[in-house]
Amino acid sequence: MDRHVSTLLPSEVDKLERMFVLGIDPGLSRCGYGLVGRRRGDGSLFAKSAGVIETDPTDALPLRLGLLHRELKELIDELKPEAVCVERVFFQVNARTAMSVGQASGLALSCAATAGCDVFEYTSNEVKQAVVGYGGATKKQVQEMVARVLELTDVPSPPDVADALALGICHMTSVRLRAAISRARGGRL
Repeated sequence: MDRHVSTLLPSEVDKLERMFVLGIDPGLSRCGYGLVGRRRGDGSLFAKSAGVIETDPTDALPLRLGLLHRELKELIDELKPEAVCVERVFFQVNARTAMSVGQASGLALSCAATAGCDVFEYTSNEVKQAVVGYGGATKKQVQEMVARVLELTDVPSPPDVADALALGICHMTSVRLRAAISRARGGRL
């Protein structure tokens, strides 16, 4: 198992809000993650950290799941996000892929909840709508818009990283709306 970590922008701690959202694009072979925050003052979003966790497809399933669980737990403990967003498996053509994504998703949800993080799930279409403005956007369009929104010099790669960062963007752009709706409903969401 490898966890490839890249810090996308230098941290300017004095200009950053304290809220960080960890997006997780679940996968058993490659699990993308991206930590998104908001700058104080102008409110722009930035990527603090992003990468992929990889498992060896030749290893036995229980070993791969155990390694992914450990890496996700360590990642959440290290990054200390207030919220974790996981892509909800809504539709999958390949049943085998859907099973492995579902298993990875369950691990991510469990690790986040156990760590005391607020946990949210978004479908791919919800993320595309929030980030690109169109629920049927292509992977390339999502990657390009993630780079633009987060002011990255390069398009995030592999696509799992861009998808994870897009989850964080989706949540950060909707969190204020969610709070207003909750207040309007008397604290119930």
